[in-house]
Amino acid sequence: MEFLLEHWYWAALATISGGWLLFDMIQSYGDKSQLSAIEATLLMNREDAAVVDVRDYGQFAMGHIPNAYHIPIAELPKRTAELEKLKSHPLILCCASGMRSRAGMVVLKKAGFEKLYHLRGGIFEWEKAGQPISHKSASSKPSAKRKEKTK
Repeated sequence: MEFLLEHWYWAALATISGGWLLFDMIQSYGDKSQLSAIEATLLMNREDAAVVDVRDYGQFAMGHIPNAYHIPIAELPKRTAELEKLKSHPLILCCASGMRSRAGMVVLKKAGFEKLYHLRGGIFEWEKAGQPISHKSASSKPSAKRKEKTK
């Protein structure tokens, strides 16, 4: 108890950070649209999910998820038609930290896309989880990168 009285600022910091983590956990508990890096990888491998990176051009060039389609968030409302061939596939939206991808989900939902997810923590969490990063420039046109599967 004496330690807590002498070092109250450490106790306050621990309480605040613990509360923030608890709040974040409770907030995301019911949200099935948020995926961890590992969950996103599983969805890409098992259900042929496509990744749409909504970061700006400079951020995308610094590194992105391999085979991700690049449509900056500001251009997404005008470019949803480019994703039409992927309407039957799950789409995982990705940005730097997870904020723009949520906004992108709203835009795509209005355009009729239903299987929408976003990468929790964005590219930062992807890298932190040890997932691969590509530095190759890629076409932003889905039709140029993805072929429909034949049965």
